[in-house]
Amino acid sequence: MERIKDKVIVITGASSGIGAATARKLAGLGAKVVLAARRFEQLQALATELGENALGVKTDVSKKADLDNLVVKALERFGKIDVLLNNAGVMPISFFDEGKVEEWERMVDINIKGILYGINAVLPHMLERGSGHILAISSVQGHKTFPGTGVYAGTKFAVRGIMESLREELAGKIKVTTIYPGLVATEFGNDITSARILSTYGDFKNFPSLDANAVADAIIYAISQPGNVTANDIILRPLEQAL
Repeated sequence: MERIKDKVIVITGASSGIGAATARKLAGLGAKVVLAARRFEQLQALATELGENALGVKTDVSKKADLDNLVVKALERFGKIDVLLNNAGVMPISFFDEGKVEEWERMVDINIKGILYGINAVLPHMLERGSGHILAISSVQGHKTFPGTGVYAGTKFAVRGIMESLREELAGKIKVTTIYPGLVATEFGNDITSARILSTYGDFKNFPSLDANAVADAIIYAISQPGNVTANDIILRPLEQAL
């Protein structure tokens, strides 16, 4: 895809799952990828695998300074940023009456603040260049909740609102896309500590799920649109998923 070749694309949450799958596909299409995640060994292994057009930057998206540093490192290496994919997220779901406040705070810090910090870090550069594309991974739970997912869904509804407002403000200047996947076969769910969630819903690995590559394909579809076209909202689910 010629519209992907030589684009500089920054990806958070890039050490595994959707982020890693997207990085591999984009690099294969000729993009330059800047990979951001907290797990630096996995990140570096992926950057080494992808070669000279990949850069790994250890990044905790809950820290504004880390996102600012990520943009600086990307510009130092490649001279521009065409696309930011805000992909990092966590899902330690629980019921409200369990009072897992620290987990709620972690979801807010990563799922909401992480996206805001990414936007804040990259937007001045994109506006100065007069072009750019900001994407965020939300969830179908940015449209619909179910019991036990209230705080997680709340963060994803927040992403939906943030990105729609961003689209309205930047119309005609910067592309804005929000991806809403259903359940994806990644490490999501591994950080659930609620025994009640697990006893109520069972092992999430047994649920119908999307392969991370399917979400990566949707991301690439959005990025590869012509300059005067923007794919704003993409919802995708496993065929068997009713929610």
